[in-house]
Amino acid sequence: MKYFEVIYLIGGEKHKTIIESPHKIDALKQFQEKTLGIMVSMHEINEPLTLRIQNYIESAKKRTLKKRIKLEPYIASLRQLGVMLDAGIPVNQCFMEVVNTTDSVHLREIFGQIALKVESGSSITEAFEDYAYELGNLSYSIISLGEQTGELSESVIKLSNILDEIHQNRKKLKSALRYPAIVITAMIGAFIAVITMVVPQFKEMFEDNGAELPLPTQLLLNIETFIRDSGLFLLIAIIAIIFVHITLYNKKGKYKYFIDKYILNIYLIGKITHLSMTGRFMFVFNKLTNSGIPIIKSLGIAKNIVENDYLKERFTMVEESIEEGKTLTQGFKGSGQFENMIIQMIKAGETSGSLNKMLEKVDSYYNAKYNDLVDNISTYIEPIMIAALAGFVTLLALGIFLPMWSMAEVVSQ
Repeated sequence: MKYFEVIYLIGGEKHKTIIESPHKIDALKQFQEKTLGIMVSMHEINEPLTLRIQNYIESAKKRTLKKRIKLEPYIASLRQLGVMLDAGIPVNQCFMEVVNTTDSVHLREIFGQIALKVESGSSITEAFEDYAYELGNLSYSIISLGEQTGELSESVIKLSNILDEIHQNRKKLKSALRYPAIVITAMIGAFIAVITMVVPQFKEMFEDNGAELPLPTQLLLNIETFIRDSGLFLLIAIIAIIFVHITLYNKKGKYKYFIDKYILNIYLIGKITHLSMTGRFMFVFNKLTNSGIPIIKSLGIAKNIVENDYLKERFTMVEESIEEGKTLTQGFKGSGQFENMIIQMIKAGETSGSLNKMLEKVDSYYNAKYNDLVDNISTYIEPIMIAALAGFVTLLALGIFLPMWSMAEVVSQ
C-alpha cells in the first residue's frame, strides 16, 4: 500500500489530506469521489508517523485479543449473561451490560465486538464463531446448540458450570504443586549459593595444601568453575530453548503432537495429564449427553476441550467409530485410552439402555481418581525430593569435609 499527499484549494485556502492507495490513479479517483476541492498537487510520501503508530496499536490490539480468555472473569460474565437472558432482556443489551460490568479488558473487547455483530444482524453463533479460539470451542458449540434449540439462557448457565468445574480442577492441581515447586526451587537456589559462595573459600586452602583432592571435591570445584565461567551462557541457552519450545508448541504442529505424546510417559506428570484430560473429556461428554445432545455431537464437542493433541486424536477415534456404525463400546475400546472396567461399564449402559446413568458413574470415577492423585501428590514427589536432598547434602559433605580431614591428619603428623 502507498501513501499520497494531496494539496487542494477550498475558497482560496490551501488544505492537504493523505490518501492510502495501491497506485496513484486510484488515489486520484478517491480524491475526486470525496469532492474536497480543487486539487493543486499530488505526490507519494512515506507512511506518516501517525498512521504508523495507529497501525501498530491496531495490530497490538489484535494480538492481545488472540489469546485465551481467563476463565474466572469469563465464568462470572457467563452467569450474569445467563440470568439476564432468562429474564427476557434483548441479547445485544445483555452483552453490552456484561461489557459495562466486567473488569477484564480482554473480555470487554470480545463481548463488545459480539454485541456489535448481533446488532448488525449476525446470529449469536456466528458472533461466537469469530472468537472460538479465545473463548474455546466448547463455548462456541454449546452456544450454537442453545441458539438452535431455543434454550440459550440454559445453555449459557450450563456452559458456566462446566467451565467452573474445569477451572476448579486446574486451581486444585496448581495448589497441590505449589509446595513441591517451592521446595525444589529452594534446593536449587541453595546448591548454587553454596557452589558459588562457599566452595571458592575452600579452593585456595585446598590448593595450598598440595595434596590430591578427593573426587567429590574435584566435582564441586569443576561445577563452581563451570558456573563462574559459563553460567551466563547457560542461562541464555536455557531461556532460548524455552522460547523456541513455546513458539513451536503454540504452532500446534508435529512438534506439539510429539511433546504431548511424550509427556504421557513421564513419571507422575503423565498420569496427571492423562487423568485430567480423560476426566475432562468424560465430564463434558456426560453433561452434554444428559442434556439430550446426540452422542456424535457430544463426542465432537468433548474432544475439542482436550488440550493434549495426542489424546485428542485418540478420542477422535471414538467419534469416527460411531460414524462408521460401530457401538460406543467399540469406539472407546479402539481408542486404547480407557481401562477395561470403564469399557465394561459403558457396555453395560449401552445394552441396558441406561447409558446416561453409567456415564455419570464413569465421570464420578475419574473425578474421584483425579482428586485422590492431586490430594496425595506430595506423597508421590517426596521420595524424589528426599533423594535429591540426600544427594545434595552428601556431595557437599564429602566434597568439603574429606579434604579437611586429610589436612587435619597432615597437621597432626
